[in-house]
Amino acid sequence: MLCTEGSEPGVMAPFPSCLGEGRCPARSRAGTSFARIWNQHLVPLNFQIILGRKQTGKKMKFHVFVFVGVVHLLSLNSGKAVYGNGISQRTFQEIKEEIACYGDVAKAIINLAVYGKAQNRSYERLALLVDTVGPRLSGSKSLEKAIQIMHQNLQEDGLENVHLEPVKIPHWERGEESAVMLEPRIHKMAVLGLGGSIGTPPEGITAEVLVVTSFDELQRRAPEARGKIVVYNQPYTNYSRAVQYRVQGAVEAAKVGALASLIRSVASFSIYSPHTGIQEYQDGVPKIPTACITVEDAEMMSRMASRGSRIVIQLKMGAKNYADADSFNTVAEIIGSKYPEQETENNRRAKSPRFRSSLYNLDMGPLLKICMVVLVSGHLDSWDVGQGAMDDGGGAFISWEALSLIKDLGLRPKRTLRLVLWTAEEQGGIGAFQYYQLHKEPVYLMTYINISPSITPMETP
Repeated sequence: MLCTEGSEPGVMAPFPSCLGEGRCPARSRAGTSFARIWNQHLVPLNFQIILGRKQTGKKMKFHVFVFVGVVHLLSLNSGKAVYGNGISQRTFQEIKEEIACYGDVAKAIINLAVYGKAQNRSYERLALLVDTVGPRLSGSKSLEKAIQIMHQNLQEDGLENVHLEPVKIPHWERGEESAVMLEPRIHKMAVLGLGGSIGTPPEGITAEVLVVTSFDELQRRAPEARGKIVVYNQPYTNYSRAVQYRVQGAVEAAKVGALASLIRSVASFSIYSPHTGIQEYQDGVPKIPTACITVEDAEMMSRMASRGSRIVIQLKMGAKNYADADSFNTVAEIIGSKYPEQETENNRRAKSPRFRSSLYNLDMGPLLKICMVVLVSGHLDSWDVGQGAMDDGGGAFISWEALSLIKDLGLRPKRTLRLVLWTAEEQGGIGAFQYYQLHKEPVYLMTYINISPSITPMETP
């Protein structure tokens, strides 16, 4: 049974009394800095709750990622924050006792999400959207259709303060594209233009290829690059390193006089599948067409080049950039019972440069004290060559589910829980940046879910 404070039927109840200030024995000893708990204990465990049950001879697994947002929300019902400067750290036993206070609520959420009426709800909601709308490229009619559908969905779900916030977003279309190796043999290559790339002339660009494995090698061989198509065959060590070639490859190639650039897809595994993604041009550097090719073709050309073979490619890209389009971030809330969103002395202090610089240290207690809004989010836009179910339909719909579960259980947090479904994230976080410009204060505790969630439907008996 939930240990909620008294509430009338049909009225959302506060979170359990044990989550209030001074209600839990563990809090009375040293106060609370739940961010410290999160960073030191929950994050290393990934806080993935995996529930198994036998059905038709198979063990079913359900990944409950919504608790990321829910636990962040629960954490903000803390008492006094634990500061550094001589205040001793709480013992692991004290932390365990505090977390135990959330047991009944966590159990109720698990039961509703996994065994109750919400079972498979996120999956079904997501499947309906991606099957109905399909790809949702920035500036496209499909993206705007998805935004309108989600706006209506959130209203029908009974969430509060559902509204759209205008955003100007890039509008780029890839058009027809092809890449054909002409020498040393004829070979039609799989290719995908990168977001924001310019197109080629209608007849395409036909040029010899220079294969390099790094920006350093490109600089060493700069005299060879002029008038050629640079092919990057960078080794994949991790995403953050390899993606630099996709983002900056065209600029670095243009600096040494290349006509175009082709980038090995940023992937640890390939089944002859080129990737797409954002790339960036730089002021003062000529813009050249740029696209991704498969890992297999990049490796093949690297082998050919190592043997001294002359490689010639004809690249055609019909990509076009248009004027910025009108779009929206989609917002919904569960309004906080104690701190709906207000200016406090702590918020005013938080505006100071001195405080902002302090957010980079590990003691997040001060941040928790001034947070008035807990923001969970994902993005609705996707690239044009897939449904965007994982990137980032899963993140968006799990974020929505976090609010739905809390609403369905009749819980009301002290601080406002806000869902934002971003537009134009793939183009460089455009929707999120414009949201920040509009909502610089108060300070938020934000959970952003992108790609990582897994929504797996559970079989029913």
